[in-house]
Amino acid sequence: MEQLLEHIAKALVDDPDQVSVRAVESDRLIVLELRVADEDMGKVIGKQGRIAKAIRTVINAAAVKENKRVVVEIVQ
Repeated sequence: MEQLLEHIAKALVDDPDQVSVRAVESDRLIVLELRVADEDMGKVIGKQGRIAKAIRTVINAAAVKENKRVVVEIVQ
């Protein structure tokens, strides 16, 4: 799921080298922290958070296969 999130984010931003994903796992919960360049933050979040919501939906659909719950956090 980390690679999926990284691939999606790199496709959206102007500076793909600044994209990084860090995973923090527990028993049934995975927190994915997405970091992008400051100027690309708006592209990842989208108007009224629509892009961020779509990213979370895709990642959660992938997580169902592993029977885990995933939280995507976009951090600076």
